[in-house]
Amino acid sequence: MIGSVRGKVILKDGNYLIVEVSGVGYRVLVSSKVSLKTKLDDNVMFYIYTHVREDEISLFGFSEVEDLKLFENLISVSGVGPKTAMSVFSFLTRDEVVNAVMNGDTTAFSGIPRLGTKNAQKIIIELRNKLGDSGSLDLSGDNSEANDEVVEALIGFGFTRREVGEALRKIDQSASTSEEKIKLALKYLGK
Repeated sequence: MIGSVRGKVILKDGNYLIVEVSGVGYRVLVSSKVSLKTKLDDNVMFYIYTHVREDEISLFGFSEVEDLKLFENLISVSGVGPKTAMSVFSFLTRDEVVNAVMNGDTTAFSGIPRLGTKNAQKIIIELRNKLGDSGSLDLSGDNSEANDEVVEALIGFGFTRREVGEALRKIDQSASTSEEKIKLALKYLGK
């Protein structure tokens, strides 16, 4: 797999750049922000994610290795492909993506093509622990599976993970079903 390319930009076509390395031109897809900053004949260096499909090999380029790592986390979410993940970088910076995930902010992802609300919610749910905040919700115990269901339902209503965590800590824990917990949490959050 190709891990990085360093060379001269010999062609720009939208967000695709042809980077010539020792006489070989590599077609690299970059975010629109990187494309706007890059000019013909610039010497560039990109960290590369190589995506291999049955009928195509695609190269996705990033100026910083941290962006590449976040991109790899994004495409680990089911329903988020590499082109959609690259679109995220065209609209948001790495810090904005991390903040949106940590704060449960689905609206930050709202303007991104091919990324609906459900996928934004999946990104937040699946990446939250990977990005470092594993302790904000204490959902351990016998009914943790039921609590996961409650959390996902409340996030689906537009509440942040932090709000949901606070509500679950405050409501009566004797509620035995997910439905009862959702009703109690909604009542608490509605105050």
